[in-house]
Amino acid sequence: MKPTAAQTIAKEDLGRLRFPPEPVTLSEPHRDELARKLARAVRLGNGEHGKCRILFRDAEGLKAVETTIWSADERAIVLKSGATIPLARVIDIEMPL
Repeated sequence: MKPTAAQTIAKEDLGRLRFPPEPVTLSEPHRDELARKLARAVRLGNGEHGKCRILFRDAEGLKAVETTIWSADERAIVLKSGATIPLARVIDIEMPL
């Protein structure tokens, strides 16, 4: 899946999105890699206030947001703005090297 196919939105618009309860379909290795990326993104956000690009799917389709991740648990990602994205709807996290 190409990230360019995603509609980029502002983090301030996340509250307007609808997220279905069903998780996106990802392979187990993909989920494991996503967990590693998420842990790194949280460290980046807290330590360096660095931004990442989160690719996710809402009720309308593929979206992306560029922001700082403050924290995450097994249910959601919490962003700098206080907005959340359900972890079950996240497809990928891209960060600078």
